Amino acid sequence: MTEQHPDRGHPAPPPYGQWPAAQPAWGYPAPPPPRAALPDYPHPEPRPYHLMLRTWNYATWRPIVGIVVVVASMLIVAPLVLLPVLAVGVAVEGGPFLEKFESAATLKTVDPAALLYLNLVLGSMVLVTWFVVRVFHRMRPRWLMSVKPGIRWKFFFACLGIAVVALLAQVLVGTLLPGNVGTDMNGKLNDFTASSAAIGLIVIFTTPLQAAGEEYVFRGYLMQAFGALFKHKWVAILITATLFALAHGVQNFPLFFDRFMFGLIAGWAVTLTGGLEAGIALHILNNFLAFGFAVAFGDLTQTLTVSEVSWWNIVLTVTQSGVYLGLVLLVARKMGVETMTRPPVTTTGPAQPEVASGV
Repeated sequence: MTEQHPDRGHPAPPPYGQWPAAQPAWGYPAPPPPRAALPDYPHPEPRPYHLMLRTWNYATWRPIVGIVVVVASMLIVAPLVLLPVLAVGVAVEGGPFLEKFESAATLKTVDPAALLYLNLVLGSMVLVTWFVVRVFHRMRPRWLMSVKPGIRWKFFFACLGIAVVALLAQVLVGTLLPGNVGTDMNGKLNDFTASSAAIGLIVIFTTPLQAAGEEYVFRGYLMQAFGALFKHKWVAILITATLFALAHGVQNFPLFFDRFMFGLIAGWAVTLTGGLEAGIALHILNNFLAFGFAVAFGDLTQTLTVSEVSWWNIVLTVTQSGVYLGLVLLVARKMGVETMTRPPVTTTGPAQPEVASGV
């Protein structure tokens, strides 16, 4: 006799691994999971990273609306919501409030309050992308991190080490170029002040969050959204790399090329390794190096608002990108990093969506 559900009198669902076979009729795929639950495996078959939004319930409107929400949140919503943080920071620093508030909000002067505000705005994009993936795509946010899903910590820390090697190669090459392009190591060490100490702490504790936020937006959600719309990884890589470079404002061609190449290499690494670990690791170390030199030898305002660099900077860009990507691919291959999702396969038929109501 068929076991009855204790509450409704209907047959109880089979345990995991014993889903009934859903034989496709006339080539149609198996039905999607119930709307009331989030599928643990939202893909009907293995997917590469850039196609992970091609789920059981995929519809063209979902990534389009998601792109609009993410971009609007980054440019308008988050900056407005976090304005109180900037106001408190400016008030704590003292001085003419309105003048300093306007200067910090527009990055005319980057002091501790302005840097904290900027990093928190960009860092908040992690939560925004999680929200968009869960609400509009009915997927668990961990699918943004990798095809596993979730962060692959061993690979992430390996990428941090590789990023150190790539940045050291960049600095070394920079010392051989005319005028020590890209470095300020021959400059005079800045005086140590309370402001520089505060900036140093903000860099240490919020730069990883800021870097992760940018990666979740450009190499994460936007990569998957444009990948779902156009179905080709290089279309998604080129679009997101271009948007990443343009998002940094006015810049000459060598600086645009530098930022475009960073987006290109990080995006390529995502598609080749199946996750954001490589992009986040390089972004964190790259910003640590830039901010560290600015605090110690240069000017943080100039570093964040720079609009021109030398054409020699292209040599540094190619050096860093080539060393990093080559080593990342070598290590990923050695570690056996997966590049495709792996939906469960049942013994009774084609893979069916495993559903659950948890977070």
